[in-house]
Amino acid sequence: MSAQQGQTLAPAGEWAAELAELQQRRASALAMGGAQALARMRDSGRMNARERIAALIDQGSFHEMGTLAGKGHYDAQGRYSHTDPTNAIVGTGRIDGRKVALHVDDYSIRAGSSEGTIADKWIYIERLAHQLRMPLVRLVDSAGGSVKLLMQLGGTKIPEYTTWPAQELLQTVPVVGVALGACAGQGAVKVLSSHFSVLVRGQAQVMAAGPHVVRQAYGVEVDKNELGGHLAQRKSALVHNEAEDEADALAQVRRFLSYLPRSVHELAPVVACDDDPHRADDWLKDAVPRDRRKIYDPRRILAAVFDQGSLFEIGRWQGGSLLTLLGRLNGVPVGVIANDPKVQGGAMTLQAAYKMERHTRLCSQFGLPVVNFVDQPGNATGLEAELAGTLLGAVRLGEALAHCRSPWVSILMRRCFGMAGALHGPKGGARLNHRFAWPSARWGSIPIEGGVMAAHKAEIEAAPDPAARRAELEAHYLAMTSPFRTAEKFGVLDIIDPRETRRVLCDWVEDAWYVVRGDLAQRSAGA
Repeated sequence: MSAQQGQTLAPAGEWAAELAELQQRRASALAMGGAQALARMRDSGRMNARERIAALIDQGSFHEMGTLAGKGHYDAQGRYSHTDPTNAIVGTGRIDGRKVALHVDDYSIRAGSSEGTIADKWIYIERLAHQLRMPLVRLVDSAGGSVKLLMQLGGTKIPEYTTWPAQELLQTVPVVGVALGACAGQGAVKVLSSHFSVLVRGQAQVMAAGPHVVRQAYGVEVDKNELGGHLAQRKSALVHNEAEDEADALAQVRRFLSYLPRSVHELAPVVACDDDPHRADDWLKDAVPRDRRKIYDPRRILAAVFDQGSLFEIGRWQGGSLLTLLGRLNGVPVGVIANDPKVQGGAMTLQAAYKMERHTRLCSQFGLPVVNFVDQPGNATGLEAELAGTLLGAVRLGEALAHCRSPWVSILMRRCFGMAGALHGPKGGARLNHRFAWPSARWGSIPIEGGVMAAHKAEIEAAPDPAARRAELEAHYLAMTSPFRTAEKFGVLDIIDPRETRRVLCDWVEDAWYVVRGDLAQRSAGA
C-alpha cells in the first residue's frame, strides 16, 4: 500500500461523492488481478507485486503513481462501477533511507503481458528516474507481448517505444533488473538492460521467446527452464546473479545499491567502519603455496583484506576464472577483481574478459576505485578458445581499461603473463598503473614452464634424460624471475608482505577517494 493510501479519510463536504469515488477507484487498484489470481500466486509460493514492493523498500515509504490508470467500467447511466487496473505498478520508495524509482509487473493481471498494461505508465516512471536522477529497480514478471493486444488496438504497430529513455538511464543512474517469473521478449530486455540483474532459481526465466513460440518456429520441444532458467544463464552470462528465492533476490538488490551513488552526479556512500585498517591476518603470509601446481582460495584472501562482511560478489557462475565483487576499504566503496586459479587456472577466457570489462565500466561510470588481485597465467589457448574469439574479448577489455576513470591499484599475487597479464590495469593516460607485488609473484611474456619447452624443445628431446634437462632449464630461468629483480629496476612499485596488504590498500583508498571527489563534475558530464 502506498504512503498516500495508508489511511482512508471519511468523505465529507461538497465533494463527498467524488472523494468516495476516489476511494473506490483506489480499492480497485489494490485488488490487483482479483482474489483467485492472487490465491494462485500464493499457492505457488510466489509473492504478489505489492508484497514484493513491501519486501524491498523501507516500511511505509512507497509513493505510488498512476494508481487510477486502467480500464474503467460504467453502468448504463454512466456511473462508475469498477476498474480493471493496469499490470504495471510504479512509484518511488526508499531503500535504507535512499530514494529509488520502482517499475513492478503485476503478474496477477494478464500474466504481466502487454495486453494488460498501459506503456505510458511504466515509461513515465523510467523517465522520472532519469530526469530526477534516482536509481531504478525493475521487478519483472512478464509474459511479454500478446496477440490479443491487436484486438485492443484494432491493428498493429511498429515495435518501438520512442519515449523510453533506456540507454539514457544506463548512462545516468544505477539500474537493476530482477527476474521473478517467465520474462520473455520485452520482459527479458527490462531485466538485461541494467547494471545488475538477478534471477530466482527454479522460478524465473529470461528468454527471447517461450516454448510455444520455439515450437512453432523450429518444431522443437523445449522446457522454459532449459531456454532461460538459471542453468542456461550461467552459460550465457546474460544475468549477473542467481537467488535462492524472492527474498534473497530482493536482498541482493538492496546490497548492490548500497555501494552505488544515486546517480553519476553524486558520490557513492561511505559508511562508518570499525574494522582496523592495520589489521594483519597472519595466515596470509602463506596464502599462496610455494608449489606452483597447488591452488588456493582467492575468496578467503579477499575476505581477509577488505572490511569484514563487506564483499558482494557479482557473476559468480560466469567466467569463473575471474571474480568481480563490490567491497569496502575503511568504509569506502570499491570495485574488486581477482583471478581464481581453481577455474581453468585463472586464465582469461572470453567470458572472463567480458565479465572484467563490464565491471570496469560499472566502476568507472559510478566513481568506484578498483583493486585487482592478479594471478593471470595468460589468455586461454586451444581450439575451443580460438573458435570462441577469446582474443577479441581481451581486446575489448583493453578498450574499457583505456577509458576507465577510476583510480586503480593491482596486487600481483602469483602470475602475470602475456597479453592477458598486461590487462591487469589501465596504462598511460591520466591514471598511474599503481601496483604492488607479493614475494610469490612472477611475471613475463610467457610462463616459464611452457616457454622452456617452446624455446628448448630440440635440446630437451635430445637429452639422455629429457625430464631432468627440462627441470634443470626451468630452474635456471625461474631464478631470473624473482620479483626482487624487477623491484631493483623499479619495474614494480614495491614488494610487500601479504599481511601488509590491508594497511597498504586502506592508505591508498584515502587518496583514491580524494581523486574521485575531485573528478565528480567531470564524471557527471560524461567526460
